[in-house]
Amino acid sequence: MTEFLEHRPGTRRVRWRSWLGLAALLPLFLLTACGVNAIPTYEEQAKAAWSQVLNQYQRRADLVPNLVETVKAYAAHESETLQAIVEARSKVAQTQLPADVLTNPEAFKAFQDNQAALTGALSRLLVVVEQYPDLKANQNFLALQSQLEGTENRISVARRDYIEAVRVYNTELKTIPGRWWKALLYPDAQPMESFTVAADVINAPKVDFGTGTTGSSGSGSGG
Repeated sequence: MTEFLEHRPGTRRVRWRSWLGLAALLPLFLLTACGVNAIPTYEEQAKAAWSQVLNQYQRRADLVPNLVETVKAYAAHESETLQAIVEARSKVAQTQLPADVLTNPEAFKAFQDNQAALTGALSRLLVVVEQYPDLKANQNFLALQSQLEGTENRISVARRDYIEAVRVYNTELKTIPGRWWKALLYPDAQPMESFTVAADVINAPKVDFGTGTTGSSGSGSGG
């Protein structure tokens, strides 16, 4: 009976259609296995990491006005240092990022330079703080100190994650099969810019308003 059913014409047609369906799906499986979706996936991951970088830099910028006012109350004579922070923060706030900032070397460098300038200005504030014990003991300042230090740590993590995401994305564009998929399906995909670190930024003192000693930041976060 079983052999008879297997040789019925209707049964053969059903099995043939099943094989055709599998054959039609095979190219889709092959495309997926070959990474046809890798470029847009990595691109979205890099953009998400960039958003976190912007969020953390904005968090830092929002702390600056209160920080400056608090320091000013105890160190009014340090006007040059405070003015440098105000100007650096203003330049950051006024920077208009174009939509293509991640693939625009000039725009990305301008963003990085402006953030590095603010990092350097905040770092130099450490020297001012060490000269004013009353300021270091002020509760409002201690709260701002804690928030700023936490934000600097989050900036470092966000930058690291972005750098890694861009590395993966750019590598995909340059290697096979990513190069093939770029030429075939994603001709507009362009390598993204990543952070670089200038020597003077590497050697800037850490933004640490505690009682520790002033030192060079070996981390090279670069603002």
